[in-house]
Amino acid sequence: QVQLEESGGGSVQTGGSLRLSCGASGHMESDMYMAWFRQAPGKEREGVAALVTGGSTTFLADSVKDRFAISQDKATNTVYLQMDSLKPEDTAIYYCAARAIYGTTWYGPLTSRSYNNWGQGTQVTVSS
Repeated sequence: QVQLEESGGGSVQTGGSLRLSCGASGHMESDMYMAWFRQAPGKEREGVAALVTGGSTTFLADSVKDRFAISQDKATNTVYLQMDSLKPEDTAIYYCAARAIYGTTWYGPLTSRSYNNWGQGTQVTVSS
């Protein structure tokens, strides 16, 4: 099992920025998928960004690809989500997720069913 802890959420105005952090610990493998998802009230969980920890490949949802960026610090097993030009529709609880490269069924990097390790989430609120 991998333990994930998110931080960095908060309240900002439209156009503002936030950087979320996800610290991972426990049974980490050299290559893993790590991702950010979000869930707004009454909506399904949505994949936002993902990366492979052992490489440089990243994935971004179309709705955020011009405004968000995902990155990692391999030395500290930390994944970041830099969010710029925030909009009210970005308001949600943001979750960090992780999975091994091989193992459980793969549905794609931005599909929640692909992941078997989840953090508790951090609230992001964007006001107009």
